[in-house]
Amino acid sequence: MLEVILVILAFSLMIFIHELGHFIMALRVGIKVEIFSLGMGPKIFSVTRNGIEYRLSLVPIGGYVKMLGEDPSEAVTGEKGEFGAQPAWSRFKVLIAGVTLNYILGLVLMWIVFMAGYPIITTKVGALVDDFPAKKAGIAVGDKVLAIDGNAVSDWEVLIELMHKKTAGEVKVTVDRDGRKMDFTLKPVVKETKDLLGNDVKIAQVGIVNSDERSYLKYGPGEALVKGAQKQVSFVVITYRGLWSLITGRLAFKENVSGPVGIFNLMTQAAKIGIIPLVLLTALISTLLGVFNVLPVPPLDGGLILFLGIEKLRGKPLSKKAQEIAMQAGWMFFIGLMLFATYNDIFGKLGK
Repeated sequence: MLEVILVILAFSLMIFIHELGHFIMALRVGIKVEIFSLGMGPKIFSVTRNGIEYRLSLVPIGGYVKMLGEDPSEAVTGEKGEFGAQPAWSRFKVLIAGVTLNYILGLVLMWIVFMAGYPIITTKVGALVDDFPAKKAGIAVGDKVLAIDGNAVSDWEVLIELMHKKTAGEVKVTVDRDGRKMDFTLKPVVKETKDLLGNDVKIAQVGIVNSDERSYLKYGPGEALVKGAQKQVSFVVITYRGLWSLITGRLAFKENVSGPVGIFNLMTQAAKIGIIPLVLLTALISTLLGVFNVLPVPPLDGGLILFLGIEKLRGKPLSKKAQEIAMQAGWMFFIGLMLFATYNDIFGKLGK
């Protein structure tokens, strides 16, 4: 139960921070904010201050900001504080502010993780695959891999990265067994497969499986910030490349798309391991929200930014009818996508 509460709080924080960005920037550029809600759905409680209704809503996940005139279906009153009455640059700043705070939240949480202890899987051998070179050569469960062809390995991720590249010739694996350093020369099995982006690749395998043993890498504030920024940038790059692979069909849509249920379950599993894995996953998902929200598809922020770009090129905004149609089509697309992803998260996993 505690894990579920922590995950709900994490979800709420990510979406609340996003809406807070819109809220703060809207006030700064002179747009009238009508409602700021903590939570979604029916209103439980509200208080009005300086013309803004602050709500506590029933569904304790996220929140939203209602700005005057932001909905294309609303009648234009000509009021100074209307969203559409502001210069395009001011509206752009409001739209991009939510995404910016998602990135900042992701970086701050990543920074905290690298200071508190970034979790890694150690190089301890947890199991050996029958009829593969490692078991045949005498590597044993409990051995700790120290190096691959003389290249030191600090964690399982580095070990796998080095091993997969050894697709030609033999490989020397150095292990520690009860304080004794031992070398094994193996001929890897080369397998053709697809990488995370759906590209055809060849990888080398020797048949060792990781254990559940974990370690934590801790850094000082400065180095932790650099490590966090590097991790976030690499995650953004791989996410955009993954999206492109989905669009081009190199990645199977059904197998690589997850919805709120799948993400919630993943975060719950992380919370069961510990608070640091949950904070790390929250950092990544907050960054993912930033990536997702700038896609040029209404009603996402990126879609509204696309409207602004068209407005600047045409010298006038799209007609309200065109914007309404685009928004309705976007909502239908995302509702369908969420229904598919949710069905896949629940029933697709049961069939495996």
